[in-house]
Formats: sequence, structure tokens, C-alpha cells
Amino acid sequence: MEKVTTKRLALYSGRTHPELAQEVATHLNIELGHDNLVEFANGEVRCRFGESIRGSDVFVIQSHFGVDDHSVNDSIMEHLIMIDAAYRASAKRITAVCPFYGYARQDRKAEGREPITARLVADMFKAAGAKRMISIDLHSGQIQGFFEGPVDHLTAMPVLEQYVRSHASAPVIVSPDAGRIKVAERMAQHLVDIGADLAFIYKRRPKGSTNVAEAAEVMGDVEGRLCVLTDDMIDTAGTICAAAELLVERGASEVWAMATHGVLSGPAIDRLKNAPLSRIVLTNTLPLPPEKQLDKIEVLSVAPLIAEALGAVFDDTSVSDIFGGENLA
Repeated sequence: MEKVTTKRLALYSGRTHPELAQEVATHLNIELGHDNLVEFANGEVRCRFGESIRGSDVFVIQSHFGVDDHSVNDSIMEHLIMIDAAYRASAKRITAVCPFYGYARQDRKAEGREPITARLVADMFKAAGAKRMISIDLHSGQIQGFFEGPVDHLTAMPVLEQYVRSHASAPVIVSPDAGRIKVAERMAQHLVDIGADLAFIYKRRPKGSTNVAEAAEVMGDVEGRLCVLTDDMIDTAGTICAAAELLVERGASEVWAMATHGVLSGPAIDRLKNAPLSRIVLTNTLPLPPEKQLDKIEVLSVAPLIAEALGAVFDDTSVSDIFGGENLA
């Protein structure tokens, strides 16, 4: 007897950012699956998929972020529970899609007696049954090696670059610290046809402090120029706002901020509101609640990039070709 097998792609979303998942499903021309998530009185979560996924290529998408009354830890646990449910429902392959990967900044021991929580999160996803992981603009590239399996590291740079190309002329791409120089340099090279230059800011972090940074000096010519600060995330906005103030002091005519992930914790919104930033450009890897929406914040969609990557994984074709290999550097 001959039997022709057909592959099936199934996409499910947690409750952190269902709008992004729905947009990805629309680009893939599929229906978003029903996960039937239920929360019990004591806060425990149960998942029961509404359709058979036996033999399917299952993608479970969830940004690790606290929304409503749920914390980032709740978000990660929900993601793990959904992957475990798919594993026990005999899915052929399960891919954890993490547009924003939780605990990514704890990727090494900066001081004694600290955890490496980025590795712990990767181990938990492996234990739950995920065979592959997809994420966007990880805080550091080495996190790809923490997961025991293939990791597709996407980048939102094409989306951000297209925005700059459409709205700016002869910008200076500015790295807010030394750690992001390579990324800023690559963006400046891609935008050299519109006259882009490069600069970076030397920044100090007081030893033993968290969420504290001091912008010290600008390396590069920014006088009379539009400066575009680029980073992987804006959390409390201390780094970006201090950098913007320093650029204005050094003669910049206008300052924009661009980041993939708009975490916007604590005092971030008040700081951004009062900072000398004319535009703040983010992507929709994380939801932006109404109370955090400012007139100068613009949100770009990365759903087409995620959809293209999911399609490539499903078809067993190259993901890095989507980015010309530059998502790996």
C-alpha cells in the first residue's frame, strides 16, 4: 500500500500578544489555531488544542512580557505549557517562536553568585519539547548556543532601515554604547546611498548598579545632523534619553530613537515624553498598551518577516537567505 503524506503547518499563540500572531497567520494565509487556554482560580493555566495536531509542524508564538495582571514569568510559563501540550498531542516538530526572548540580558555572570538565566530559559524550552527556536534581535548572539537545537535568529533591521530610507536624508546612525557599534555600522553601510554616517556614545555603568547608565561623550561628527539612535530594546529609557540629551548638546539638529523591542518599563514613558526625541520608532514584537502610546512613538510591523521565516522553516529552506546572511553576524 502506498500512502502520500502531507505536511501541515499549525500556528498557536499565547495571550501576551495575540494581535501579532493573527497578523503572522494572515500573511501565511492560514487560520490561527484554538488553544483554549483556561486559568484556574489559583492562577494555574491549562491548554487544550481545539483540533488534532498529530504529525503537524507546530509553531507556538509568545513574546515574553508582562501584560494586564500577568508577569513576564507567567508569559514564559504559559509558553512552556502550550509546547508541552503540543508534545503530548504527538506534534511532529514543535518550534518555540519568541519575538522577544525573556531574561536575555542575563546571558553571563557579570559578578559572582549570579545566575545565567538566559540559558535556564533555553533549557526549559528544550525540556518542554521544543525542537527549534525562532527569535528576533536577541540581546546577545551567544544565546543562540544556549538552546540545544537549531535557532533562527531574525533581525528587524530591514524594517527599520526601510523607515529611515523613506523618511530621512543623510542621517548619522548612532550607537548608544560600544556594544551596539557593529549593528549601527551595518545599518550605516546599508544606508550609505542616502548619505548615512556613523557615530557612537561612550557610556559608563556604575559598578553594582542596574538600569543606570551615564552618557559620557560622542565619538563622531553630529553637529547640524539628524541623529538616529539605534538599540535592540528600550526598557527604562535611561540610556536612550541620556544619549539624546548629549547629542543635542553636541549640536545635533534632530534626534530619533529606533529599537526592535519597546519594553518601556517604569519611568520610560515619562522620560521619553520629556526627552529631546522627535520620533521613537519601535516594532510590534511587544504589545504597546494605550497608556504607553505617545504621539512621537511609531510602531512598525515585523509580522511579514516572522511569516517568511516560519514558511522557510516549514518548507526546509534557508532562513538566513531572507536577510542575506546578515542575521547571523
